[in-house]
Amino acid sequence: MRRLVLSLLLLLGACSPVWLLNATVPFGAMRAETGIAYGPLARQKLDIYRPATQTGPAPMVVFFYGGNWRTGERGHYRFIASVLTRRGVVVVIPDYREYPEAAFPGFVEDGAAATAWAAAHAAEYGADPRAIYLAGHSAGAHIALMLALNPAYLARAGYDRGRLAGAIGLAGPYDFVPAEYPDVQPVFAPAADQRQTQPVTFADAGAPRMLLATGTGDTTVMPRNTRSLAAAVTAAGGQVQARYYPEVAHAGILMAITPLFRRRAPVLADVMAFIGR
Repeated sequence: MRRLVLSLLLLLGACSPVWLLNATVPFGAMRAETGIAYGPLARQKLDIYRPATQTGPAPMVVFFYGGNWRTGERGHYRFIASVLTRRGVVVVIPDYREYPEAAFPGFVEDGAAATAWAAAHAAEYGADPRAIYLAGHSAGAHIALMLALNPAYLARAGYDRGRLAGAIGLAGPYDFVPAEYPDVQPVFAPAADQRQTQPVTFADAGAPRMLLATGTGDTTVMPRNTRSLAAAVTAAGGQVQARYYPEVAHAGILMAITPLFRRRAPVLADVMAFIGR
């Protein structure tokens, strides 16, 4: 059945995997406010999604999308908001400056500014300021975990890292050498010390609790990134849960969140259990 649905979507002219994922989820159960500025620049905007019906303050997830720090738009990830709002979560999806407009640490600084804005306005959108989670996929997971592990970024944006309820990384690159990847090297070239670009460098006991998940079939961002960061955080005395989904590929970990592919891996169940704690 899943193959049939995908074939029909492709015949209709869908060329983007993200378009396909958006086509598989309903959007009627949420309220959206889009294009909200969290800074003065064109890419410093975010969308906020709320459950259609809500009783009491909800947890908030600030989700950073991937795209090799070069591509991506917040509107393409409405499927994330649809799935989470149906489970009572307020979802914030920011854009951030991408290369070549900005290199490291510009996109991390944008992530910090978006997080600080979301926290300051959480109550206005029905969210609990004490239950704010950072999350991301791929390059977005790198941003989320840099913010969770290096408190300086959020502090400069006016937010205390200690107020975060948790961080969720899906198939993130946390421990790699940028110079070894020609397409990534210029993105991180401004950093005099390349170790300062890696979340694993900042593993410490003061970080918020973490859920790190990846697929064993991921050949884009190798699972060793998750293993390395989980081991470093554990060694430092931090709280981390690591999940490895058999044979799931890089995009597959996001696909498994949607209803059509949910049987592939319990990604959504693990995320909601983590937030529920």
